[in-house]
Amino acid sequence: MSIVTLTMNPAIDIATATAQVRPTDKLRCAAPRFDPGGGGINVARTIAMLGEPVTAVFPVGGPEGVLLEQLVRDAGVPMHTVPVEASTRQSFAVTDESADAQYRFVFPGPRLTAPEAHRCLAAVERAVSDARLVVASGSLPPGVSVDFYQRLADLLADLDVPLVLDTSGEPLRSVRKGVYLLKPSVRELADYTGHPLRDRAAQLTAARGLVTAGVTQVVVLSLGEEGALLVTRDGEQWFEPMDVTVRSGIGAGDAMVAGIGVGVLREYSLADAVHLGITAATAALGTPGTRPGHPARVAELLHTVMPERSAITL
Repeated sequence: MSIVTLTMNPAIDIATATAQVRPTDKLRCAAPRFDPGGGGINVARTIAMLGEPVTAVFPVGGPEGVLLEQLVRDAGVPMHTVPVEASTRQSFAVTDESADAQYRFVFPGPRLTAPEAHRCLAAVERAVSDARLVVASGSLPPGVSVDFYQRLADLLADLDVPLVLDTSGEPLRSVRKGVYLLKPSVRELADYTGHPLRDRAAQLTAARGLVTAGVTQVVVLSLGEEGALLVTRDGEQWFEPMDVTVRSGIGAGDAMVAGIGVGVLREYSLADAVHLGITAATAALGTPGTRPGHPARVAELLHTVMPERSAITL
């Protein structure tokens, strides 16, 4: 059994660094790093790093799409691609070394037609014949209906395959039912509710509202430096953050989703799956660009929070 990931708005992620970011001046940068990007592709790379079978589904177009396919292939991730007319986007991040600050520039992505979006759903349907779980992560590109993820949830419900979803904005607000696990950040959940979530009581109420409304069975709320919150119909659990030196924050949330997905695939308890997600995200924070954390580092971190569960191996 495997995991299938869907990335509707993939990208080539370019990362570099410069001594100092200043306006007007020509900034001399370090040699760029190129990574395959977009939520579901980042998830798939971490799942593969954790040793589980995964297939990445995503649209590709133009010369950038050819490069993206090669980067995914180089990462050792099997894929089903959907050819589209417009070119795959690029995104880039620049680290200001003087301030140890990272600036991230994200483009909107190519415009997909309705038939192209439909072919992405069809590609998922073909890929899930031996899948235990589907993870859809990231934004929707221009041209794709905001109810796309609801259509995906309906499709997977008919196929009896659980959906883990990590998205935001209108695509999240358009989901009404059928999700197994939803992983918003606290900022994304605040945007969903329309008001700030300044304390744990407000965060818990908002997360529980998604469960009681039937949108999802499980919410894992990412709180960044404050940890995470797991909410189901049976209760909730808070998870403490882990201290780590941050090298790049890009893709850490996707690594968290990947770890949770691997835990579900391995039939861990939800709490253990979240622990694996947090350690995978923490390990990713110490790597350049969107590179997943090393398995040995994930195992080391996992042992610090769950020494009694040495049976959990990577």
